[in-house]
Amino acid sequence: MSTAINAPLRVAIIDDSAVVRKHLSSLLEAAGIRVSITASDPLFAWPKLEADWPDVIVLDVEMPRMDGITFLKRVMSEHPLPVVMCSTLTEAGCETTMQALAAGAVGFVTKPKLGLRDFLEDPGNGLVGAVRAAARANVRALPSQLAQQATSAARTHRPSPVLTLNAMAMAETTDRVIAFGSSTGGVQTIEAVLKQLPRTCPGIVLVQHMPEKFTHSFAERLKRVTDLEVLEAKDGDRVINGRVLVAPGGRHMQLKRSGAQYVVEVRDGPLVNHHKPSVDILFKSVAHCAGRNAIGAIFTGMGDDGARGLLEMRKAGAMTLAQDEASCVVYGMPKAAFELGAAQHVVALSEMAAALLKLSGMAPRTTLLGA
Repeated sequence: MSTAINAPLRVAIIDDSAVVRKHLSSLLEAAGIRVSITASDPLFAWPKLEADWPDVIVLDVEMPRMDGITFLKRVMSEHPLPVVMCSTLTEAGCETTMQALAAGAVGFVTKPKLGLRDFLEDPGNGLVGAVRAAARANVRALPSQLAQQATSAARTHRPSPVLTLNAMAMAETTDRVIAFGSSTGGVQTIEAVLKQLPRTCPGIVLVQHMPEKFTHSFAERLKRVTDLEVLEAKDGDRVINGRVLVAPGGRHMQLKRSGAQYVVEVRDGPLVNHHKPSVDILFKSVAHCAGRNAIGAIFTGMGDDGARGLLEMRKAGAMTLAQDEASCVVYGMPKAAFELGAAQHVVALSEMAAALLKLSGMAPRTTLLGA
């Protein structure tokens, strides 16, 4: 490292939680380590880093606008330096940790999901040791793949990271997404399912085949009869626990990833499978952006809209369900999904809410009835 002899280590902390930044800064400063930069996300951090590169970066994974793994790759390709990941997702042996280490991180500390404040105030939580060990690392000696990335970036003179909605799914997130698709008979069907879901359930994105202006009334009704926050979706709305975003009639809705957060994009476009909004459009975007962090369910409806999208979700690692024939008003869309091999589980309407909660980890996992 280029740090002068006896000069304190300089560390940047990038985490979207002000509480985390404050406590980790205090902990490091108490150990004689100078925190020279703090930032709530990588896009705020980048100009600060360029102005005064620290010796070590302490980096969260789940942040708005750009996730930590994406940012780590940018740093290692443009200005390699030691990075310590500090996240609830960086547990020993898990895929997110493996991704971070493969991208060039030299260490990780796992923030607990429970008892976070005690962890942040504990000098023995491992962070100080991880930072000091990281400062001794020679990141320029990392394997050739990372070196080639850095060389390629230098040849192309790539500018500072530019914010984009990263479309690729992360290996794991604490946020989950549930995607629904329905048509004929779907109004009563969706209502029956949502009535049984608690406000703590994962965020839901929903396409119900309906004309323009009808979807607003549909959303308002669902809001009145369920415990969930139900909105007719607007472009940029965030997907959060307890919220249902209904695709507006006459518009397509897609899932996008902004950092480690999920938002929806609402856009005009041509009919797909004779529909706008189209279930296939939504499901395919969920497959691409959320992957195995998602659950897809296809309900009663005429035609085959959503079947191919549900198959893409399954191939991307998502859990997928189809309503069974006996409880469907029209066994068209679920049948098409089943025949394509898109549905892992075929579930009666009366059991759908329980199945969704089990798959999202909100209830003990048992064999799904009808599977």
